[in-house]
Amino acid sequence: MKLKELRQNKNLSVPQLVEISGVPRRTIQDIEKNNNCKVDTAIKLADALGVTLDELCRD
Repeated sequence: MKLKELRQNKNLSVPQLVEISGVPRRTIQDIEKNNNCKVDTAIKLADALGVTLDELCRD
């Protein structure tokens, strides 16, 4: 999962991503640390980052 890389490329902090995605801060931090999440959460994050699920999830 490339969440941290994509977030940083878009110059977004974790709090900014929380605000635009509606995903809790702790969940985002856990995803960036453990590289896995539920599909519905991945969809919210991909939409917030303006990327496809494929771009978000594939290394």
